[in-house]
Amino acid sequence: MLSLRGVNTHYGPAHILKDVDIDIYPGEMVCLLGGNASGKTTTLKTMLGYVKPSSGAVFLEGENVNDWTTARRVGHGLTMVPENRRLFKRMTVRENLEIGAYLRHRENHGADYDRIFEMFPRVKERLTQRAGTLSGGEQQMVAMGRALMAHPKVLLMDEPSMGLAPLLVAQNFEIIDQINEAGTTVFMVEQNANMALSIADRGYVLQTGRIVLNDTSQGLLANPQMRQAYLGELEN
Repeated sequence: MLSLRGVNTHYGPAHILKDVDIDIYPGEMVCLLGGNASGKTTTLKTMLGYVKPSSGAVFLEGENVNDWTTARRVGHGLTMVPENRRLFKRMTVRENLEIGAYLRHRENHGADYDRIFEMFPRVKERLTQRAGTLSGGEQQMVAMGRALMAHPKVLLMDEPSMGLAPLLVAQNFEIIDQINEAGTTVFMVEQNANMALSIADRGYVLQTGRIVLNDTSQGLLANPQMRQAYLGELEN
């Protein structure tokens, strides 16, 4: 479905991603774990075309998309919920949702609204409200709804737990799990390793731009190196 093959990326002289290989298969939920400045967000930007690899390739449904624009990749089913939601705060909730449909040139989206409202009832109550006046949890719901309006084949998520209270984090991950169970492939970048691995099928661990671990969620949870570096609380 979506793959990176031998990807290297640079920001000027800084070598960020180093020979990164990632495979995401249809229907899976895969997480990418790692600390700050490990290259996680750069990985997402490379997948979406914001950053072009200096070597290696990005494949979407088996096709090399290195030369595709971000808009073309979105048109072929790649959509992201960015870190900190990135809503248009002066626009209403409805207008933010409509942007998601516009990105995939979807005009008749009444059924899409029904699906979003079923998943996020509070969004329906806030349709005419400006997005900037919503709570962090409500903004996350709108950001996820906007992405789903585009009917993504692969949903990329950048730090979905960022800035949310613990109770909202748990609710958010339940919704992500529901989205995946409904058939959407999910690739999630996340620092909360425990939460991510609790719902993901597989995971990769990125450290200073290199993939250092790649296993099933169960395998990573049982891995001594993983437990020491990212899951220290499990040792208590």
